[in-house]
Amino acid sequence: MKRNILFAAAMLCIAAAANAQEPDTRIRPGMGMGMFGAPQATNVNFDPYVEAPAGFDQERPKLKAKKRGRVELIEYKSESVGTVRKANVYLPPKYNPKKKYSVLYLLHGIGGDEWEWMNDGGVPNIIMDNLYADKKAEPMIVVMPNGRAAVNDSRSGGYGSAGAFGEFDKDLIGSLMPYINSHYSVYTDKMHTAIAGLSMGGGQSLNFGLGNMDKFAYVGGFSSAPNTGRPQQLIPDVEKTKKENKLLWMVCGGADGLMSNSSNLKAFCDENGVPCTLINYPDEGHNFTVWKYGLYNFAQLIFK
Repeated sequence: MKRNILFAAAMLCIAAAANAQEPDTRIRPGMGMGMFGAPQATNVNFDPYVEAPAGFDQERPKLKAKKRGRVELIEYKSESVGTVRKANVYLPPKYNPKKKYSVLYLLHGIGGDEWEWMNDGGVPNIIMDNLYADKKAEPMIVVMPNGRAAVNDSRSGGYGSAGAFGEFDKDLIGSLMPYINSHYSVYTDKMHTAIAGLSMGGGQSLNFGLGNMDKFAYVGGFSSAPNTGRPQQLIPDVEKTKKENKLLWMVCGGADGLMSNSSNLKAFCDENGVPCTLINYPDEGHNFTVWKYGLYNFAQLIFK
């Protein structure tokens, strides 16, 4: 698959340029990347895998229109990038500007943009609609931005701009979040703000979420990529993290060679008594099967 080939090449660049990591002694050598290297066992206790119910990601024809959310494309001025940028915003069923809503910032992978979750198989609108219909999620809006903070932020810009993903926190916190706070009826405190993402976006979520615990109380990483910071970088103050982070939740495919990025953090958290979840999705690689499962579960745990 072309996308996976590009992903593999990009990961090699990211691992060297964005956040090179020293080997962790808990991880045996031979780790590959994505679906291009065999995953290996780690000295970590995975949390139980519970299969998602059939149809959790399928549209329900009998679900009435008023019980479906809607997605709208927004444009906002980015002070850090110096351009007008775009993001998709999912509004829950019966969105009411007179009520306050929590916000989940949902990030994409290195080959994607603000449309990846919507158009490449993530179906976040369907997953969220079904969760609301089943009364399994708290009211929230879901913001899907372009995590490539560069003047050329298109997919066609190539993978040489991997460093732009590392700069996205400036755009996210400095421009996008203020735009969302001023244009939608949302809570603006950390207890009503979450961040999660897939692959490159998973690494961004861990880096930015744990690095800005005054902004995000809930952090999720789905198959996080090598841009993920080392555990000691992500959690330099164990006691502060225990106090301020409300949820640290991760999932990765059991056949995904990128598992070490998540398992290293899980092992560190377990050793230091930091609450943390890591689910090993059986026999799956680097794909939306895992990422949809991640959104389905993460969305049920936040804002409660």
